[in-house]
Amino acid sequence: MSDLVYAWLGDAPVPYHQGWDLQKRLHERRVADEVADTVLFLEHEPVYTAGKRTGRWDRPITDPGAPVVDIDRGGKITWHGPGQLTVYPIVRMPDPVDVIAYVRMLEEAIIRTIAEYGLTGRRVEGRTGVWLDADPGRGLVERKVAAIGCRIARGVGMHGLALNCDNDLSWYDRIIPCGITDAGTTSLSVELGRDVTVADVRPRMERHLADVLGAEGYSHTDGAELLSGATARG
Repeated sequence: MSDLVYAWLGDAPVPYHQGWDLQKRLHERRVADEVADTVLFLEHEPVYTAGKRTGRWDRPITDPGAPVVDIDRGGKITWHGPGQLTVYPIVRMPDPVDVIAYVRMLEEAIIRTIAEYGLTGRRVEGRTGVWLDADPGRGLVERKVAAIGCRIARGVGMHGLALNCDNDLSWYDRIIPCGITDAGTTSLSVELGRDVTVADVRPRMERHLADVLGAEGYSHTDGAELLSGATARG
């Protein structure tokens, strides 16, 4: 893989449909080889996104206080919002496409990122995302710190990963996150007992993501301009 282009979409949380429209535009252009492999970094306005495997019982029973959007990625329902680092790699996959290997790469980038904070993330058989072990001595169940949901079409990926930094975890109480009922959800700030922001985590994630994807390097582009241009054309 050649260099990645990273785009931070700005400090203001992005409405979900605005970010999704930008993903789709970039995906079309990447399929046509009009742009390089591009990775969007952002925080969303509060939203629940329901993947293709979301069941009726996974959804909120009452008004959850944020929109519920049905989308074309795999997986079930989850939440995005302020304080969560959301990452959308719009990258061409090696041929033949190996979706499982790609998911493992994203998990590895998260595991390496949180290791810089002294946390040991791990994979759980049969589940995507990154987890922290249960700690009975502290009364803690197994808990998820990052979610992954991808779609690969015409050899190019979209959607991606979401790492909880300093977000409000009560949003997860209104759904069955990722369809999992026997584990909890956590954030870096909760685990470390101090504020760990998206701004703090992002440069670490950039380094590790480029490494696991096998990029030769990475550069940055003006994500706010990219977003405003896509919105104007939409």
